[in-house]
Amino acid sequence: MTIRIHIGLDDTDSTRGGCTTYIAALLVERLETLGANFNDYPSLVRLNPNVPWKTRGNGALCLRIDCDETLEGKAKESVVALVEELSDLAFKGTDPGIVFLSKPEVPEEIKAFTQNAITGIATLKEATRLIRKFGGEALGFNTCRGIIGALAAVGETFDGDHTYEVIAYRTPEHIGTKRRVDRASIFEMDRATQPFTFNNVDQEKQRVIITPRGPDPILFGVRGETPEIVKKAFGLIKPLEKVERWVIFRTNQGTDAHLKRAATLSELEHYTSIIARGVVSRNPWVVPLRHVLFSIRDASGEVDCAAYEPTGSLRKIAKELAVGDVVEVYGAVRMPSGGKALTVNLEKINVLSLASKETYQNPVCRECGKRLESMGKGQGFRCKKCGTRFENAVKAKIAEERKLKTGLYVTSPRSQRHLTKPLWRYGLEKEGLEAKAMLRNWHS
Repeated sequence: MTIRIHIGLDDTDSTRGGCTTYIAALLVERLETLGANFNDYPSLVRLNPNVPWKTRGNGALCLRIDCDETLEGKAKESVVALVEELSDLAFKGTDPGIVFLSKPEVPEEIKAFTQNAITGIATLKEATRLIRKFGGEALGFNTCRGIIGALAAVGETFDGDHTYEVIAYRTPEHIGTKRRVDRASIFEMDRATQPFTFNNVDQEKQRVIITPRGPDPILFGVRGETPEIVKKAFGLIKPLEKVERWVIFRTNQGTDAHLKRAATLSELEHYTSIIARGVVSRNPWVVPLRHVLFSIRDASGEVDCAAYEPTGSLRKIAKELAVGDVVEVYGAVRMPSGGKALTVNLEKINVLSLASKETYQNPVCRECGKRLESMGKGQGFRCKKCGTRFENAVKAKIAEERKLKTGLYVTSPRSQRHLTKPLWRYGLEKEGLEAKAMLRNWHS
């Protein structure tokens, strides 16, 4: 009998090395060697980016295989052995988790658990309850926190929007050294695959952003709309060091899956990412290091919003806001260090309407046409040139033309989270899995 096994993995890496996607890439080959067939691309699921105990990108993995039931034991043994071998178990905060679920379909309760893990805080207690309820198996190391992400990866079946990423891995001797990829080929690839790949380069700073900087085995990763386009992009890039292997993943990156709409500002919670509407209640101000803050208010309360210096162009947009503007803010809800109130760390600003902005000018002298000067509060004006006094004159109200326009503004690519949907993805969203076969060569 053929059975389907969903294999979830999480939290095998640390800040000093390792990568859960790399373990997944190795498992693809080992499981195929055993005789397993993959019924989908490996899932790379980015979970809530605001949880304080994440390692880097807070990504969990799921492999979905069909195999003869006599191979189930060997398949599970292979997974456990590789996770034990490659996880940084001695590092504090590395708490790997593995989940096996042998079912044709993923239960709706597990799918709901996944959505909570992406937008909020999921617990190990709830994860283990669901694993027991639906006859799954779990193995955890150290604090076992990785079981949460592993189950969440199993529960992400991409019933809505999703994207793809091809990841190329380095050979062991290069790990820890500067990544060597032909820079010009990346810019050329970006031009050749627009708008169907995203976040390859930051045009504002002319910076390549597909190559990570940490001590992990990833050489580069390209994200896009289809398996075909990311594979094409992979072929256009010229690595200057040997690629050990590569794999195409299905992922929730670039979909805004982490954002949850808040009906009122009073609903905002620490560690969540939200979309909230309000009226600008305090004009923007600049704090050290060029961060721009402003406040918004609704009937339930008020909250500060921060566009930090790395957000680039978004910081400039925030600076142009004025009291009375109606906006939607997108971003992470945080409690600043030593603070007493929540702050929204901005990813996007949707300017819905602009308030009229007015300034006042001293009146003009009727005798000589020069601008008058004030003689003091309530004392009128006088002309410095001809000396004429105007006791009853008042300042003139001038409507100021706003540089800012209504519309959606997104942080610069270099500072976008894995889950942030770029502007050019609007209109390209998917509504579930496409009914077509996997590429023949989706890994090597």
